[in-house]
Amino acid sequence: MTAHRRPIDPTAPMNPAGRWLGHPVQRGLAALGLLLALAGPTATQAAGPSAAPALLRIASAFDPQTMDPHGLALLYHSRVAYQLYDALVNRDAAYQLEPALATSWQMTGPTRWRFKLRPGVKFHDGAPFTADDAVFSIERARGPTSQRSFTLKGITAVSKVDALTIDVQLDAPDAVLPEKLLLIAMMNKAWCQQHGVEKAQDYNGKQETYAVRHANGTGPFKLLAYAPDVQAQLVRHADWWGRADARNGNLQAVNFITIKSDATRLAALTSGEIDLVLDPPFQDVERLKRDPKISVTTATDLGTQYLGFDQARDELLHSDLKGRNPFKDRRVRQAVAHAINVELIVQKVLRGQGTPTGSFIAPLVDGHLPELDRRLPHDPARARALLAEAGYPNGFGVTLDCVNIAWREAVCQASAAMLSQVGIRTQLRSSPTNQFFPKLSQATASFVEFGWTPATDAWSTLNGLFRSFDPTGGGTFNAGRYCNPQLDMLIDAVRTEPDLTKRRARVGVALRMIHDDLPLLPLYRRKLNWAMSTKVQVVQWPSDTIELRWARLR
Repeated sequence: MTAHRRPIDPTAPMNPAGRWLGHPVQRGLAALGLLLALAGPTATQAAGPSAAPALLRIASAFDPQTMDPHGLALLYHSRVAYQLYDALVNRDAAYQLEPALATSWQMTGPTRWRFKLRPGVKFHDGAPFTADDAVFSIERARGPTSQRSFTLKGITAVSKVDALTIDVQLDAPDAVLPEKLLLIAMMNKAWCQQHGVEKAQDYNGKQETYAVRHANGTGPFKLLAYAPDVQAQLVRHADWWGRADARNGNLQAVNFITIKSDATRLAALTSGEIDLVLDPPFQDVERLKRDPKISVTTATDLGTQYLGFDQARDELLHSDLKGRNPFKDRRVRQAVAHAINVELIVQKVLRGQGTPTGSFIAPLVDGHLPELDRRLPHDPARARALLAEAGYPNGFGVTLDCVNIAWREAVCQASAAMLSQVGIRTQLRSSPTNQFFPKLSQATASFVEFGWTPATDAWSTLNGLFRSFDPTGGGTFNAGRYCNPQLDMLIDAVRTEPDLTKRRARVGVALRMIHDDLPLLPLYRRKLNWAMSTKVQVVQWPSDTIELRWARLR
């Protein structure tokens, strides 16, 4: 765990090496003046010289890893990067699709969509947003190093119609294409060319580019400074196109601070050094709800936590077996399901802050089937019998990879203990985020715990997690390299079916097929709790992301 040696000064500026500058009081005042100067006139300044500037300090155990909006596709990255960058579409407070940098869209043919772009939009450096930038950005997101390419499968070309209109050409009809553009950030073509970042960062290759620590979006906030695993400092973009929206809050600056230690995050919140904690420890949620100085908001998670199995290699990389891969046998995967008492894990480890599930998608995702929520029952005897049937009467040893965040580690430890009791001798290996997450997209883990936050349309989940891997955007996060040609055909048919009723039926067939074959093991959906000072007002989405444009400090 990481512990801070001295109190956090989240207003402190950073030099290029990420080190804090100056005396705590002096550097805090200097940084605050710089933040406000960059942000432009503020609502609190208009209220009088004694009004406090609206600086929101947010803590999480996770760092965004990079500011390149196409280089990574993680929840913890999206939370920060998409305060800086806009997409063509966004969501409203009810989580429904709404216009963003595109004001309207329509199908102009069976395989062509036309998007009208918002006029008068400026990037953070003052450059205008045009069709050239939109075409460039979508093509950049489709590139081989982009982790967003899996949502754009089926796009064959993007073309400029005029300065504020683009056409998207598809290889087949796609009735829900706008949904897939939700997290496709619009970047400034000239800025990318100037700084040599025409292609997305190769995150898995540990590439360091200018876009990792710098940003130039059209979003409501600008990036002041970013020090990985320490802090990202954001300031208000005074010329943001949506500034006049009546839903907007009053923030002038935001600091995202990485604090891995649960105890340190909560101590910073209760002492007033932090205003909002996005991931309070499960065991402290009920206590925080009773604290009159703290407000806790709760939402049901759109995402799901899973266990993934290597199903590609003939021999597991991290096992005591030679020449064999037990996870290729469905009976072994079923044995894992029977061995783990997810209900007990939710009750004891998560302190009730979760819902066990056997479904691969949440109820908020279109195509969800309630009957698939039922899990295989906890039955250690059945697990041992299935292992024996599969040819492993003495079990086997395997390494379970997990990210080194306290609650994730605790769930992995409990699962490992339960698996060991039925003969699957499980050794836990925890890694920091920058080492752990590449194991998913590179498929280098034998056995891995991870979470997935989907879109409200099922196709991106089916394509990202279950389709056979291909470098053009299929199975990007198929961490076990599961391969089922019949399922591939069905997933592709979901994408190209224009009739939404028929499309939903195909999703149901795919989900039942996956449920039967168990390429991944769904575990639970979390209750999303945010703990904050009572002066903070936010809108909480089920995706566990925060829209700072609406946040307010009283």
